[in-house]
Amino acid sequence: MNNLSSQPIQLNQRTMIVDILRGWALLGVVLMNYYDFFVLDKDPVLFKPDDITDGLMYFARTVFAAKSWTMLSLLFGYGFAVLMNNISNKGQNPYTFFAGRMFWLLVLALINSALFFGDILKDYAILGLLLLFFYRSSAKTTIVVSLVLLLIIPALSAFINSLHDTGREDFTKLFYLYRSNRLSDVLYFGLKGTYVAQMVSKPYLYTVHVVMFCCFLWGFSLYKINFFNALPTKIKLVKKMFWISLGVTLLLSAYFPIIDKLKWNVKDYYNIRYWLILSTMLFISSAICWLYISGKCKVFFGNLAIMGKMTLTNYMVQNLIGLLIFSGFGLGIWTSMPIGFYLIFAIIIYTMQVYFSKWWLSRYNYGPIEWIWRQLSYWKRLPLRKTV
Repeated sequence: MNNLSSQPIQLNQRTMIVDILRGWALLGVVLMNYYDFFVLDKDPVLFKPDDITDGLMYFARTVFAAKSWTMLSLLFGYGFAVLMNNISNKGQNPYTFFAGRMFWLLVLALINSALFFGDILKDYAILGLLLLFFYRSSAKTTIVVSLVLLLIIPALSAFINSLHDTGREDFTKLFYLYRSNRLSDVLYFGLKGTYVAQMVSKPYLYTVHVVMFCCFLWGFSLYKINFFNALPTKIKLVKKMFWISLGVTLLLSAYFPIIDKLKWNVKDYYNIRYWLILSTMLFISSAICWLYISGKCKVFFGNLAIMGKMTLTNYMVQNLIGLLIFSGFGLGIWTSMPIGFYLIFAIIIYTMQVYFSKWWLSRYNYGPIEWIWRQLSYWKRLPLRKTV
């Protein structure tokens, strides 16, 4: 096998709309990760925000909360199919390659968990291995399985929520570590906080992971129908997805206030909250695809695509910056500022990363973390600097 056949996908071979969606999701990730610092030590029952704060919190939750990681999960499933097909076409064993790639992602997740207690890389690294069982499945099979999971999620969510869970209580007991001026305490908080809030807490351990895998299967199915690569020819499907997801989102948005007002306890038995999250995510994704096909927002989408090409690097850097700003080892801002500070700061960091990513990718083939991960995955040295 020659050296060329074992090279990873180059940047000019990437599907732009996929990078655009990754870039948008990354915007939501930094907004909500920094938003978390505003609400971290506030009791959701006792905290009474003013009208402006309440409005900003509602906007952030409605547009971005859980919509970003579900979108990234969908794109992870799509990327899995692309990678497996690419590796298989080069004559390598896709199963062992992907397992090795997930191992190194888990190593990166360990580092990232120390930086931020809300890491998602570990979930993708471990849960992603289950996708190997669907590698040779058809789009019909994965869609059917995902729909079964979709029907199970509300019952699972209601059941898990009925169980006693000390996750948040145990998590809040660790806050003193993050406010410490010792780096070792702050890093330990990230690791311990990730363990307590995401690996012990039942709603995350069970419900969130099922939702993630459902999204994985959706992304895999989109690859099977050649959705993103032939996007202009899928305009009818995109429009149908847009209007259906919008309708479902509006319907479910009205449903929850109604059952609360009528004091129906439906959520105790069949909690469809994640249906609202997923329908909103699909609405946003289809809206972006529709705008992209129509040729709108080219500059904005170009910036999103630049971020999407360095998703892993930008994600980990966002978490590192958060540590330096919010922890006691850094500036120690913690939860002391008004909500606008956290949201505006997130947008500023994201904008700076857009310019940095443009500069970096004009000189180098990959983002720095992507380059390290690729070399570990392929077990060979790959050229970082672009050749003229």
